[in-house]
Amino acid sequence: MSYDLIVIGTGPGGYVCAIRAAQLGMKVAVVEKRSTFGGTCLNVGCIPSKALLHSSHSFDEANHGFAAMGIATDPKLDLAKMQAFKREGVKGNVDGVAYLLKKNKIDSVFGTGRIVKSGQVAVTSPSGETQTLETKWIVIATGSDVTRLPGIEIDEKRVVSSTGALDFTTVPKKLLVVGAGVIGLELGSVWRRLGSEVLVVEYLNRILPGMDAEIGRSFQRILEKQGIAFRLSSKVSAVETTDTGVTAKVEPAEGGAAESVEADAVLVAVGRVPFTEGLGLAEAGIALDPKKRVLVDGHYQTNVTGVFAIGDVIAGPMLAHKAEDEGVAVAEIIAGQAGHVNYDVIPNVIYTSPEVASVGKTEEELKAAGIAYNVGKFPFTANGRAKAIRMTDGFVKILADAKTDRVLGVHIIGANAGELIAEACVLMEFSGSAEDLARTCHAHPTFSEAVKEAALAVAKRAIHF
Repeated sequence: MSYDLIVIGTGPGGYVCAIRAAQLGMKVAVVEKRSTFGGTCLNVGCIPSKALLHSSHSFDEANHGFAAMGIATDPKLDLAKMQAFKREGVKGNVDGVAYLLKKNKIDSVFGTGRIVKSGQVAVTSPSGETQTLETKWIVIATGSDVTRLPGIEIDEKRVVSSTGALDFTTVPKKLLVVGAGVIGLELGSVWRRLGSEVLVVEYLNRILPGMDAEIGRSFQRILEKQGIAFRLSSKVSAVETTDTGVTAKVEPAEGGAAESVEADAVLVAVGRVPFTEGLGLAEAGIALDPKKRVLVDGHYQTNVTGVFAIGDVIAGPMLAHKAEDEGVAVAEIIAGQAGHVNYDVIPNVIYTSPEVASVGKTEEELKAAGIAYNVGKFPFTANGRAKAIRMTDGFVKILADAKTDRVLGVHIIGANAGELIAEACVLMEFSGSAEDLARTCHAHPTFSEAVKEAALAVAKRAIHF
C-alpha cells in the first residue's frame, strides 16, 4: 500500500496531524503500537488524571466544603467505582479519536513502526508479522516515556510511574512523591484528597521549576495548607520494597546524612524523555540531539528528506496542545502552505485545586533578558464571585513591557485558571497591551474580572483592590 503521508503515533500530535493532512487531500495512514488511539495523553496521562482530579476534588468538597453551604452529607469512598468512572472517560475519548480517523478516511495500522528509509515504514504487528508501507512523507509523533532514576526500579505496584499512580486499587496510607513538577503535584493532590499522607521530595530548592517563582512560592503554601508536605533540596537515593510497603533513603541534594522514610508507595515523577526506541532512527541516519530528541529544522523536517517530527520527541515543552499545533503546522507545510506555531504563546496548566496556569515570560526570564516591565496583580480574595462561593485562593499576575505596555506573560493561581488563561493567550497572539485587556468589558460576577483588574493594576488603577 502506498500513501502520501504516514504518521507514526496517534497521540494528540499524531492524530491531529493525520486529520489535518486528510483535510488537505492527502492519502494518510497512522501507525499505532497500542490497541487504542490517543497515546499517553488519552490512555494513561492527561485524560485519566483529570478524571481522578475531578472526582477526588468532588469527594474532598463533599467532606469539607458542603456543610458550610448547608448541604448535609456523609460521603464514603468507592475507589473501584471512581476508577470505573475514570476508565469510562478514557474510553469515550479514545473511541472519539477512532471515529475521527475513520470519518477522515485514514487507514489505521496497529503495530510497532520502524523507519526503513525515506519513504518506507515497516510495521510489525502484535502477532509478529511485518509489512512494509510506501509513502511520500513520514511524521514521527511517538511522544515520550517516563524518566527513570538510576537504581530505582519501577514495578508499577509499590514503586510507580504516573501510569501506576492512576491505577491504585487501594488508597496508600503514605505516599512518597519524587519530583515537585506538574505530574507529581497533580497525582499527589489526588491521593491526598482521598486520604493519603503525602510527602513530596524535590531535588531543587523550589517546586514547579521553570514557572514564575512567586507563583511557585504561593502555590506551595496553598498545598501545604491542604496537607501536602515538602522536602526541598533533597533527593531519593534508594528505594527498597517489602511485602507491606517501601523504605526510601532521602538525603540532601548536595550530599549528607540519609534518612529512611517509610511509605506504602513511591511515585517517581521526575519528568519525561522522548520515545524513540525501536524506530530505526540510527539505521535510517536520522540525527538526534544530546538529549535524544529528534533534530528538526524550522519546518519540522529531520536531516533525512521527507521525514518530519513533532511533539514530545522534539525540543520544546512536552505538552499535548503544543504537539497538536505542530501536527497541524507540519501537515500544512507538507501541503505547501505556511504552517506556523507561536512558541511564545503556549499555555501551561496544572489541574490541581486551585489550578495554576501561565503563558509567556516569567519575571525571572524578563530580568535575565534585561527587559523592563511593569507588574499588575489582583487577588481572588477581592473578586466578588470568588468570595461568594468561597474559592478565594490565589491571584492573577500580568507582566507588561514598560515601554509598549504589550503583555509579555500572565500567571494565574485560582479556580478555573486553566480556562482563564485562554483570554491572555488570545490577547498575546495579537500582541495586545494591558490597556487593551483593562478596557475590555468583562461579565460580572465572574472570575475573569480578576484578569481585568490585574490588567488595570499594571497602570496602578485597579478598582476593587
